[in-house]
Amino acid sequence: MLAIARGLAARPTILLLDEPSLGLAPAIVESLYRVLEELRREGATLLLVDQMARLALSVADRAYVLKSGRIVHEGGSDEIRSDPNLERAYLG
Repeated sequence: MLAIARGLAARPTILLLDEPSLGLAPAIVESLYRVLEELRREGATLLLVDQMARLALSVADRAYVLKSGRIVHEGGSDEIRSDPNLERAYLG
């Protein structure tokens, strides 16, 4: 949370987040994603990379699925979340 606050202090046009949930306790991860959702609702532009796909999709407008560094699927987060093939292959 402190790193995100420090990043926001500079008033960036886009906030890049790489695995923000890594190593955090589950309760902290939930709190972090509530803050990310609030930032999104306030109009902040976020570029989020996270292996916790379900959580990332919960705050995303758009999503890209990568395999070996290549985009294999892209679309709206609802579209990605509801695709049964992607569900089986990537979301578990």
